[in-house]
Amino acid sequence: MKSIIEQELSFLKRQGVDYADIRMVDTKIEDIETENGQVKEISNRRSKGFGIRVILDGSLGFSSTQDVNSLHDTAVKAVDIAKASRILQKEKIDLAKKESIVDTYKTPIEVDPFSVQLKEKIDLLTSSEALMKEDPDVTRTTGRLIFQRQDKIYADTEDSYIVQELFESGGGITAFATYEGDTQARSYPNSGGNYGTAGYEYVTALDLKSNAKRIGEEASRLVRAEECPSGLFDVVVNSDQMTLQIHESIGHPIELDRIFGSEAAYAGMSFVHVDMLEEQYRYGSEHVNIVADATIPQALGTFGYDDDGIKAHATTIIDKGIIKNFITSRDTAVKLDQPSNGTNRADGWGNIPIVRMTNISILPGDYELDELFAGIDDGLFLSTNKSWSIDDKRINFQFATEIAYEIKEGRLTGKIYKNPIYSGITPEFWNSCDGVANKDHWQVYGTPNCGKGQPGQSAHVAHGSSPTRFRNVKVGVVDAN
Repeated sequence: MKSIIEQELSFLKRQGVDYADIRMVDTKIEDIETENGQVKEISNRRSKGFGIRVILDGSLGFSSTQDVNSLHDTAVKAVDIAKASRILQKEKIDLAKKESIVDTYKTPIEVDPFSVQLKEKIDLLTSSEALMKEDPDVTRTTGRLIFQRQDKIYADTEDSYIVQELFESGGGITAFATYEGDTQARSYPNSGGNYGTAGYEYVTALDLKSNAKRIGEEASRLVRAEECPSGLFDVVVNSDQMTLQIHESIGHPIELDRIFGSEAAYAGMSFVHVDMLEEQYRYGSEHVNIVADATIPQALGTFGYDDDGIKAHATTIIDKGIIKNFITSRDTAVKLDQPSNGTNRADGWGNIPIVRMTNISILPGDYELDELFAGIDDGLFLSTNKSWSIDDKRINFQFATEIAYEIKEGRLTGKIYKNPIYSGITPEFWNSCDGVANKDHWQVYGTPNCGKGQPGQSAHVAHGSSPTRFRNVKVGVVDAN
């Protein structure tokens, strides 16, 4: 394979390209779904192909194929597309400098998830469902496990040649309880499950069966609970919901291609602009420290190299509330006279790389969880995302969670509420943060379905957080003023 790829790169050099790269991506996925103790669906799919990206006279060409025998024709087509693109060229594409890399990377795993018997995986889900169903109010249960292996080769005309073997594993369970015409859900370990770059040991560590009975009971309690009150409340947002909060109101706004307008026609723009770096813009309070780190062990946004051939590393995005960096690709970072921070990734072989989140996380603070509660006289502890909405510029948001726990006089009372909704304006919300729990409470949650791009691409990303406290947050749909 190496000789075939290098042969085509030599051909592209002879065509006078400014730059070219070839990616081979071979993806294998096993997806198991159960419902009410029965197998709902089992799918095994595999996709293998090549994507060729060319920059010629500052214009981009991209073409892809599943047939290695047509790789040369695909290279020719990429060059032809780049030539045609010059007709509409508004500015020349340039790339930030990078090192030439020859390396291999493999996800550290203990147990190959594809070596585990299908029966064992199904039994794990159905037995977990049976435990949730022990509560008589639970009328429906679901379970899901997903495993992925991706073999990748990246090579470019700058003499890089990188081979990666990436594994992902994860899943989750959900109980639905019904009472007096209402249905409520409780999920574990998060809505949609949790996923990481690891082997089957990741699923084992989720301990689905040990948590199943509790989840069923919580669903039953929730469906009988009072509606969440409306008003201005101090809230502690649990790590599982912080995943969504970080993703939508920090992760997407700091994508440099979005800031430059590349998503305007589809997924929106950003209230963030490049001058904010020089302005030392205060995105949040001093407690808000955000890092994009593609090296966190087992996190879903972890890899060896991105699809520009940039080595995975950590970048400080927000330091004590002040914005310091964006997430970038070579073609966007160069506009700020910066190197790429390695966040350019494509969904498979048939798409062009675009700026994507890696593991965007808020660093832990110094508080014990009980100390966060102790600072609240009348508030709520919000957990597990239920729905989300945010505007095109990522500034006005409204999120719903599965459950809210009452906080009174500095402690959890044991009372719960259903249908909690909270809303805010992104910079105002993050500036209202006055405490983050310590590293003992820090957790990472993977999101395997982050959508972006035209045509649409799905990225696998993650977010780490400890429970975090915010002041005077609008809760509910009634005007809090």
